[in-house]
Amino acid sequence: MKKELITELLQKFEAACYEVKGVECWSARELQPILGYSRWENFLNALDKARKSCEAAGEAVTDHFRDVTKMVLLGSGSQREVQDIALTRYACYLVAQNGDPAKPAIAFAQTYFAVQTRKQEIIEQRLLEVARVSAREKLTKSEKKLSGIIYERGVDEQSFALIRSKGDQALFGGFSTADMKKKLSVPANRALADFLPTLTIKAKDFATELTSHNVVEKDLKGGQQISKEHVDNNKAVRDMLNERGVQPETLPPAEDIAKLKRKLDGDAKKILKDTRAKNK
Repeated sequence: MKKELITELLQKFEAACYEVKGVECWSARELQPILGYSRWENFLNALDKARKSCEAAGEAVTDHFRDVTKMVLLGSGSQREVQDIALTRYACYLVAQNGDPAKPAIAFAQTYFAVQTRKQEIIEQRLLEVARVSAREKLTKSEKKLSGIIYERGVDEQSFALIRSKGDQALFGGFSTADMKKKLSVPANRALADFLPTLTIKAKDFATELTSHNVVEKDLKGGQQISKEHVDNNKAVRDMLNERGVQPETLPPAEDIAKLKRKLDGDAKKILKDTRAKNK
């Protein structure tokens, strides 16, 4: 996400914040357009999902979703009273978590409401961490999709593992999966992708998606044909990266994705604890 967009969204979310009896809250009416909902009725559906998530967490919904009214300016210049909802930081976080992270405003909101400090550099760093976790989850789905496709075409689990390994060797310029795990000090019982930087994870994902597409389009069958396709796709992705001055095997390892995910998952508990303290 570009810094300009982060700055713009940060300003919009800040402007929608106010206090209700000393508790930091956000206006649902003002969040609606920021989060990309064109109609209030559609946003109410998102709020209902968030309320259910709040209830499922054992929280009192009314502590986080407070019905209020506000005055809005009409086109004629007059004002009228409309329904609004004051949302605590925890409520906003739940609304964002129930949204589509593919939308930049939703992805930003998921981080904005998750961090205790709203400094831009902190938000930027967390957005990068979320992007890496999302990329890793996407790669897992892509590999599962590919395995399903090729199992129907005469490739068993052992052969699939060999195909993936050959793909890695093509992507990493001759380094095998085992070589890369040793190079990056990856534990033997963990996947290499759990320690790769976002760029490399996305490179592997792109090559995997290409293979899935071409196996079907070219009606490839058997380990030999599919293996060659996967190697060719990984080599093509490597060539593209090389043209941009990137050699995947030289990139440093990233933080263990499992630890990173635990850290991100713990944000909700921190938000809830902070909100409870302010509600007292």
